[in-house]
Amino acid sequence: MNTIRVRIVADEREAKRFAELLEHVFEDDGNPVTVFETSEDDRLWSAEVLVFDLGADDARDLVRSRVGGDALAGKLEAEELPDINWVEKSLEGLNPVRAGRFVVHGGHDKDKVPAGAIGLEIEAALAFGTGHHGTTAGCLEEIDRLLSLREYNSILDLGTGTGVLAIAAALKARQQVLATDIDPVATRTALENARLNGAAHLVKGFTANGVEDRRFRLYGPFDLVIANILARPLMKMAKAIGSQMAQTATLVLSGLRVEDGPRILFAYRCQGFVLDRQREKDGWLTLTLVRGRNFA
Repeated sequence: MNTIRVRIVADEREAKRFAELLEHVFEDDGNPVTVFETSEDDRLWSAEVLVFDLGADDARDLVRSRVGGDALAGKLEAEELPDINWVEKSLEGLNPVRAGRFVVHGGHDKDKVPAGAIGLEIEAALAFGTGHHGTTAGCLEEIDRLLSLREYNSILDLGTGTGVLAIAAALKARQQVLATDIDPVATRTALENARLNGAAHLVKGFTANGVEDRRFRLYGPFDLVIANILARPLMKMAKAIGSQMAQTATLVLSGLRVEDGPRILFAYRCQGFVLDRQREKDGWLTLTLVRGRNFA
């Protein structure tokens, strides 16, 4: 599978504006988007997206058509990258991340987990969720808070990615958590990470396209669901997610830009949920909603 990097190099304001456009138009496709400083004097920044299975010219044309030619203030560049694991490459050298009581780290940083913390060893993999992204960190902090306040009967991590949220909930609560994803690579990665973290007996999982799969009924109804996905699929699945949950339940949603908040709240208010808590981290929003109780 060939990988094309399409980017612009511009001043900080323009690069960040372009990165926001890329995240918006490619959010359903899952193409990685990054923005970073490229000069020591802070004058030049790069905003880029990775496009797969296209030639350089076609990838450039795709990006231009998605964002609109009038939105481009700089030159749009495209180049084919070497055939390596870019997810793994991008995670090299990342430091451990503290989120609540949890510390997400690679295998080489086991000794950096402080006493009293819950270490989550997550290696680079072809699945989303390492703790370095604002959505994952926000969810981890909320899992720590919620499971410190009360017990839950049945927990679901929907769209599990690397499984980091499911593993965190399982180790914190010392109880079984269901982890599911539409991507079989993600499901396999999550279960492998559960074994790596000594939680194989607590984290169960399967691959399912949405939440209508009959196997969910074997584990539900759920009184705590964590869904770190994206705004559009969360909107589409609002009714289906609500139908799999208990009448008294807590729902943690993330993968949301701040501006997504109002439409997400409306969709889930129609399913009987009300906002209990919201937090913003690095421009990303984590919402905690409740149904049938006054607090999470």
